[in-house]
Amino acid sequence: MKIAHVALWTRHLDAQVQFWETIFAGRCNARYVSQNRPGFESHFITLDDGPTIELMTLPELPEAPVFPEFVGWAHIAINVGAKAVVDTMAENARQTNTLLSAPRMTGDGYYEAVIADPDGNRIELVGE
Repeated sequence: MKIAHVALWTRHLDAQVQFWETIFAGRCNARYVSQNRPGFESHFITLDDGPTIELMTLPELPEAPVFPEFVGWAHIAINVGAKAVVDTMAENARQTNTLLSAPRMTGDGYYEAVIADPDGNRIELVGE
């Protein structure tokens, strides 16, 4: 088995599309506008390897939880290849003020950096 796609609610659909296209070279499909659920719009972002990311929006989305840790999915980790790629992507994120944690070896054996998407969601960049 493998994950088909993961979905992310956002208030900033266009900014999220640009983020995933720019940072991860994702390919975006045409915008879906639901005829059955007024205000629902989405895009699927296809990455070269791994699951597809579904970006979804609704006008009445409530605020995100105040606490950074809460019940539910905590983050997504994307293997970007080599450690040098993690370093480069982390430096790019630092320059755009989206770097949350500089590259390091974690206690569980990953070389990773953590960045934020346009809504502040945590994305771990993992290298081998």
